[in-house]
Amino acid sequence: MNTIRKSVRVGRGGRLVIPASQRRAMELSEGDTVLVELEDGELRIISRKAAVRRAQEIVAKYVPEDVNLVDQLIAERRREAAMEDDGR
Repeated sequence: MNTIRKSVRVGRGGRLVIPASQRRAMELSEGDTVLVELEDGELRIISRKAAVRRAQEIVAKYVPEDVNLVDQLIAERRREAAMEDDGR
């Protein structure tokens, strides 16, 4: 990963302006939502896209490639619905 380091000032109300080069690198547009985390004195700003990608990478470590979690969830919901229908 490339590091782009810029100096910014904290503005009124604690506002920070993310420099344009960093917004472009993160593929951020006005109005986008980001995640902010503070760890060991470092403030990290993470785009939703990057956060989703990280979550997918974590899940992929624990789910075999031949398993489709979406298909499993749909099948489970159908079984539950069938059981509810039978119980009427």
